Amino acid sequence: MEDFNALLEESNKVFLDNFKPEVWFGRCIFISWYCDVGTCKFCFRAAQKDRVKHAEHARRSIASILAEALLAKKLGWRVEFLTGGYNIYPLHELVGISRLVSEVYGDKVWLNLGALKREELDAFKPYIKGVVGSIEAVNPELHDAVCPDKPIKPYEEMFSYADDLKKSMTVVIGLGERKEDFGLLANFIEKHKLDRITFYALKPVKGSPYTHGPNSKDYAWWIANTRISFPKLQIIAGTTYKRVMCEDGCDTKDDVQLILRAGANAVTKFPATKKFNSEAAKKIESEIKKAGRSFSSTLTKMPDVDWDAEVDSLSIDDAIKEKLKPMLKDYLKNMGKV
Repeated sequence: MEDFNALLEESNKVFLDNFKPEVWFGRCIFISWYCDVGTCKFCFRAAQKDRVKHAEHARRSIASILAEALLAKKLGWRVEFLTGGYNIYPLHELVGISRLVSEVYGDKVWLNLGALKREELDAFKPYIKGVVGSIEAVNPELHDAVCPDKPIKPYEEMFSYADDLKKSMTVVIGLGERKEDFGLLANFIEKHKLDRITFYALKPVKGSPYTHGPNSKDYAWWIANTRISFPKLQIIAGTTYKRVMCEDGCDTKDDVQLILRAGANAVTKFPATKKFNSEAAKKIESEIKKAGRSFSSTLTKMPDVDWDAEVDSLSIDDAIKEKLKPMLKDYLKNMGKV
């Protein structure tokens, strides 16, 4: 316990020496719910793949994608990245979606759409600030066992010709990694000169071989050691509704507070639209304060916005605007704000 507390004290100091004591919420925007690869053993797309008979049915509407982008803009959320399963859209449609999201959000976005070839990446560059590699596990044996059809090498090749873009990776804690593997993670970050990393705590999916995720201390250990080793690296950490709402005696009771003290810049993964202004959302904001951070986003307070006027001001096709307006109202209704 003393060693862990000392670790958090050091990581928190390193964070405060290099960043303002601020936190934001990162919102991943999914463009589909299906993956043509679908064999990563921890992923919900693998568990549901056999239930999706036609991949096109797993596509999200453009209106719903853009509604999330506009909500993110007005609620102070950062678009964590634009993502979706493999081989659902042709390249020109993916580029078009990226353009629209960038326009609605008002800034370039991060892209996480697999290991892109040089010419594919070039097509996205007007609309993206960085590219993400979903590495998940850096230990080669563990990675090949968990993600047998998603090799690491193509991601490394993508990083090699993405020098004019920012670079990031995702890692899932709870897949069977060992603390001795931290050196592999540190080497990967250093080798590819990454600007950012997103950690996720494994969320067990029914139908997968996993039954529980990591406790908060084990999860925070990875974040803290990464922060100490890479003082200026942007670190984002995921949490879930169940992890946040864990009561006394549960091993994720202080999840948000611990990952922030460990040195995370932001929180992600929480279902912010479905659980907006919920007890869990309020608890996240409370834990942020307990960690000594201010929150530049909101999960509980809807700003006073003329949403139709916001849509009308966008430089997108009128036909898309007319679909976006009612979609936004649906979101706001579900968030309890209309």
